Amino acid sequence: MRHIQNTLYVSQDGAHLHKDGAAIVVRLNKQKIGQFPIIAIGEVVCFGFGVSVSPPLAEYCASQGVTISYVHGTGRFLARMEGPLRGNVHLRRRQYRDSDSPLRSLDIARSCIAAKISNQRNVLLRFLRNHPEAAGIDGVRKSLTEMDHAHRKTSSTQSVDTLRGLEGEASASYFRVFDHLVLVKDAEWRFAGRSRKPPMDRINALLSFIYSILALDLRSALETVGLDPYVGFLHVERPGRPSLALDMMEEFRAHLADRLVFNLINRQQVVASGFEVQETGGVTMNDATRKRVLVAWQERKQEEVVHPYTKERMTIGLFPHIQARLMARYLRGDLDAYPPMIWK
Repeated sequence: MRHIQNTLYVSQDGAHLHKDGAAIVVRLNKQKIGQFPIIAIGEVVCFGFGVSVSPPLAEYCASQGVTISYVHGTGRFLARMEGPLRGNVHLRRRQYRDSDSPLRSLDIARSCIAAKISNQRNVLLRFLRNHPEAAGIDGVRKSLTEMDHAHRKTSSTQSVDTLRGLEGEASASYFRVFDHLVLVKDAEWRFAGRSRKPPMDRINALLSFIYSILALDLRSALETVGLDPYVGFLHVERPGRPSLALDMMEEFRAHLADRLVFNLINRQQVVASGFEVQETGGVTMNDATRKRVLVAWQERKQEEVVHPYTKERMTIGLFPHIQARLMARYLRGDLDAYPPMIWK
């Protein structure tokens, strides 16, 4: 039996976390608002530096392998506290050698991008099945044709740079019709294209936030199996960028993050007034909306489905850990190819 450890998200500005025996206690204005056994927590995520952690708790978390991460209210990574580095040095050396190999990097990157395009297509196909009479259907079908063309070309791509180009073409086709999948036709929910740093509309604010917390989950999963999340095969290495986590996130974006965004909007679990437009034009979520999104994200991770490769029924929250283990097995030579996550 596999168990998934929970992520404790603390978003209240001014909250203080301290240790009480083997538990994390959260206080706000000196009032206790929560208590959680550390054995059930895999990571603590604090939104902004307005959340404080006592030194004894930080020390105990480090000794128990519980990471404390600080992220901006938008989900952008700020800082991280963790204990001694864990992992298999032989596995990491193999990872570094493969990252320096153009051919090995291409094999892994090809798997990740082929899976990403397949999963994006499945999101659009699901929409066609569920809403055959919706506006913009012809545009969705055109995007599917373009994405299918890009997907077929990934198998014969001879360089990672060319593969990145195909990924860009497929994503452009996908996001061009993204707006059609939003069934709430209010002006506040319009989507004109992907925008980042800062997101320029409410949908982009949701996407950026959920992508960021998904990246945290994947980074933690990679570290758990002994891989270095900062050395990848598709994303260019930069200081502070978890390239391998971003590589593997490509497999999860459409099904986990994008579909959650559609559900939140179409079911009116979030409302337009829950966002704030800054003077610069950037859009952020208020605290109440952020909490709703985090609750929906945690609930999504608790859903049980069958993993397409292992054929085991498990919670979705375990999938990043399974994919990290499959990546490790491939790098060790136990598998002939890395089996990416393709959602049905």
